[in-house]
Amino acid sequence: MALIVMLIGFWPASKIGSEFIPPLDEGDIMYMPTTYPGISIGKARELLQQTDKLIKTVPEVLSVFGKVGRAETATDPAPLTMIETFIQLKPKDQWRDGVTTDSLKKELDDLVKLPGVTNAWVMPIKTRIDMLATGIKTPVGIKISGPELSVIQDIGLQLENILQLVPGTASVYSERVAGGRYIKVDIQREKAARYGLNIADVQQVVATAIGGMNVTQTVEGLERYPVNIRYPQDYRNSPEQLSLLPILTPSGQRIALADVANIFVEDGPPGIKSENARINGWSFIDIEGVDVGTYVEAAKIVVDEKLVLPPGYSIGWSGQYEYMVRAKEKLTYVVPLTLAIIIVLLYMNFRNIVEVAIIMGTLPLAMVGSIWLMYLQGYNFSVAVGVGFIALAGVAVEIGVIMLVYLNQSYQSLLDQSQINKTKPSLAELSDAVLHGAGKRVRPVMMTAAAIIAGLLPILLGTGTGSEVMSRIAAPMVGGMISAVLLTLLVIPASYYLWRSRDLS
Repeated sequence: MALIVMLIGFWPASKIGSEFIPPLDEGDIMYMPTTYPGISIGKARELLQQTDKLIKTVPEVLSVFGKVGRAETATDPAPLTMIETFIQLKPKDQWRDGVTTDSLKKELDDLVKLPGVTNAWVMPIKTRIDMLATGIKTPVGIKISGPELSVIQDIGLQLENILQLVPGTASVYSERVAGGRYIKVDIQREKAARYGLNIADVQQVVATAIGGMNVTQTVEGLERYPVNIRYPQDYRNSPEQLSLLPILTPSGQRIALADVANIFVEDGPPGIKSENARINGWSFIDIEGVDVGTYVEAAKIVVDEKLVLPPGYSIGWSGQYEYMVRAKEKLTYVVPLTLAIIIVLLYMNFRNIVEVAIIMGTLPLAMVGSIWLMYLQGYNFSVAVGVGFIALAGVAVEIGVIMLVYLNQSYQSLLDQSQINKTKPSLAELSDAVLHGAGKRVRPVMMTAAAIIAGLLPILLGTGTGSEVMSRIAAPMVGGMISAVLLTLLVIPASYYLWRSRDLS
């Protein structure tokens, strides 16, 4: 019977997905689209303004602030291809009926559709942490490693086409690691030498005219500001204009930059990433309607079948999936270690392996309620759920210990009475003793379970920032306590009776 209950109880386990931690609703949203490399500053500014205006038309949006480019710091190497827009939302009581965070992301994604732009709607704080840890801003990412950037880019393009066919793919974008555009000033040494110029002289003119030069510093109270001089934008906004930049030779002759250099646009890498001493190219995958674990398992099968990797190149799955794999590796020894500690403590208390087996045998049955509640709530397996299961194991064992202690007391009373009467206990007397001992613990067990469930229900049903994690911890406890109580009151006394009946037979 217990086996049938376990089979029925563990059926939903095959329907539950996996993730690192549940997605946290931070109250606001960040829009992080990716564009193709080579975008100009003017076009990036225009694109930012267009997306901000479209996002602001949604009634639930309070304010929109977008930025493109990066500050003068090495800690934020964001190129022009990556836009970051912070979307502050109104309080949820001001939202339209039936609108949720997920439906709002879907509405925004349908609204903001521009050519050459790959959308990604993420949470601000979590995404920042993910980018610092793995560099991947989307839930799932693929890191392509190899010696040649052009080959890495070709592999990324293959992944784009392959992953579009995988169910659950909201968007996929592979970096164009070899698709940058650069203005090349190729100095002709022989021509420069004819005018008495060396390489440094020409480079100094180019650097000053385009990048500027600090000539002095202005002091305004306690504040100091550098004064930078460079050519007007009309003189440096195209290769044709740059070729006309004037250069003064040592002899006083005025020539153009084109007289001593070739100015042209060439392709090159917009940025070079490396990990483990290998050049990398990254693919960003945003998913919807599916958990990370299920998506990656399905995507791996499709990629293994259709992707052709040249010798010397490899791919690695990253993002939240990387966290999840690490967490699984730790839980593979944390959970057995926890159970081993429980078994040792139980044996030290009872000094009988059969009694330890009776208590530990109830743990899988206690998990039946946990798995069913998770299935009904639509939760996935995660680190938070693992913590909940570990806590459930401790409480379920505690209830079992209480029941077994009173069963032993009742059985010992039966043996003492039999010695006084100098008779052997019968099975009927054993049954009465087991029922008597179990009956004494019904109220304490019910009170313990009721107190735990009543205390965790507000956490399970609560809302607000961070409630997603807390509800995953509480769900195994609440569901497990319901099944643990029923099975503790039924399975442990029955198992105890079968065990002791063999001693009397």
